[in-house]
Amino acid sequence: MAADNTMSNGEETASLNGEPAVKRSRENEGTETLRNPREPQNKVTVVLGAQWGDEGKGKVVDLLAMDADIVCRCQGGNNAGHTVVVDGVEYDFHLLPSGVLNKKSVSFIGNGVVIHLPGLFEEAEKNSQKGPGLQGWEERLKISDRAHIVFNFHQAVDGIQEQQRQQQVGKNLGTTKKGIGPAYSSKAARNGLRVCDLVSDFSVFEEKFRVLASHFQTMYPNLNIDVESELEQLKGYAERLRPLVTDGVFFMHKALTGPSKKILVEGANAALLDIDFGTYPFVTSSNCTVGGVCTGLGVPPCHIGRVYGVVKAYTTRVGVGAFPTEQDNDIGDLLQSRGREFGVTTGRRRRCGWLDLVLVRYAHMVNGFSAIALTKLDILDTLSEIKVGVAYTVDGKPLDSFPSNMDVLTKVVVTYETLTGWCCSTEGARNFDDLPPHAQAYIRFIEDFLQVPVKWVGVGKSRESMIKLL
Repeated sequence: MAADNTMSNGEETASLNGEPAVKRSRENEGTETLRNPREPQNKVTVVLGAQWGDEGKGKVVDLLAMDADIVCRCQGGNNAGHTVVVDGVEYDFHLLPSGVLNKKSVSFIGNGVVIHLPGLFEEAEKNSQKGPGLQGWEERLKISDRAHIVFNFHQAVDGIQEQQRQQQVGKNLGTTKKGIGPAYSSKAARNGLRVCDLVSDFSVFEEKFRVLASHFQTMYPNLNIDVESELEQLKGYAERLRPLVTDGVFFMHKALTGPSKKILVEGANAALLDIDFGTYPFVTSSNCTVGGVCTGLGVPPCHIGRVYGVVKAYTTRVGVGAFPTEQDNDIGDLLQSRGREFGVTTGRRRRCGWLDLVLVRYAHMVNGFSAIALTKLDILDTLSEIKVGVAYTVDGKPLDSFPSNMDVLTKVVVTYETLTGWCCSTEGARNFDDLPPHAQAYIRFIEDFLQVPVKWVGVGKSRESMIKLL
C-alpha cells in the first residue's frame, strides 16, 4: 500500500525510498523562490585557448572587454603572454588581464593565479611607457587575497629542474622558467604563501618565508637564495599591493548576484596545456580549461555563460612535446615567418603546422564551446593549397578519440583534408562577404567538422581586423 504523504495539518512530506525527508507547508508560499530558484542574472563569458596557446586570446578579450564591467584572470602566472594592439601601440601582458586597457572596467586577478610581484609591477611599468592605455591601472585592478605568490627562488628552482631533466633523461619540459610549476608545487604541498599572508602581519610572513626558503635549499643544495634581500623587496611590494587586495570570493559573489554586469574571464595558456586534460607531462601546472574558471575565481557552475574557444587558423606549439601536424619544412618556415611566431614570454621560436581539428574537437569536448574565434587567417593568404588534420591512425587503426598517452600521440599518422587556398590578401576584409570564396569555404569546413559556429575571424593585429560573423 502506498504511503500517504499528506499530513493532517496540511503539510506535505517529500519521501526518499518511503522515508519522510522534508516537511513542506502549502501555506508558506514565500519559500517557493527558494525551491525554484531563478536563472542567475549575471553569468560570466569565458575566453579560452583551444590549442597549445598563442592563439590570439588577448585580441579577443580586448574586443569583448570594450564594454565589460569586470575582466578576470583565473589561473596561470606570468608564464602566459597576451599581445594586444590598440591605436597602433602593442601591449604585452603576462599577469595583468588584457581588459586592463578598458578604463571603465575593473580587472581582477583570482585566487587560482600565482603572482610574481616583481613581474607584475615591471609589466605595468613597461606597458605604461608604451602608451596611455594603462594610465591609472592601479585604480582599476583588484587581486584576490587567496592568490599564491611566486618567489624568486621558485624561478631559480624552475631553471634547476629543467637542467636536471635534461641531464637525467635528455629531455626537458620546455617551461618558461618563470617559477610557475614550483609555486603550484608549494601550493599543493600546503607550504606556499598567499597574498593575504604578505599584507597581514609581516613578522609572521617573514617566519613562514624563511621556512619555505630553507625547505627549497634542503631540496636543492646548490640553490642560492638571498633571503634578506628578497624579504626587503617583498616588504616594499606589500605596501604597493595592499590597496589592490580584496576578498576574492566576496568580490565575485557581489559581482554575480548584484546589479546586472558584463563579466569576462580570460583564460591563460590553453586546453592542450591543462594539467589534467593536456598533453601531459608537457603541460602547464594549472587547469586552463573551463573548470579552472570555477576553482580559480570561486564562480559556481550555474554562473558560467558562453564559452568561446580561440583557434588559430593553423597550429603552433612552443617548446617540446608531440605535435602531430607539425611541418618541419618550408611550409612550417613560411607559417613561422609570416605569423611572426615567437613566444611573447620567452621569445622562443614557435613550431608550426597545419590546423589539427582532431585536437580542437577534443578541446571542445572538455570545454563545450559556444562559438569559436578563428584568428590569423591572413597568414594563410599566400598558400595555394591548405591541409587540415581530420583523423588519427596508429599502426593503421583509426583512433576514436585524442590519445592520453604521449608515446601513442608521437606515433599517430594524420589524415588530412586538402582545401584550395585563396592566394590573395584578406587583411582588408571587414565582413564575411569581403573574404575570398575559398577563405569562406575554409571557415565553413571548420564549422561543419566541429559542429560549432565561428563567431569571429581575425585577419590582422588590430581591433578593426576582427570580423564578426554572428
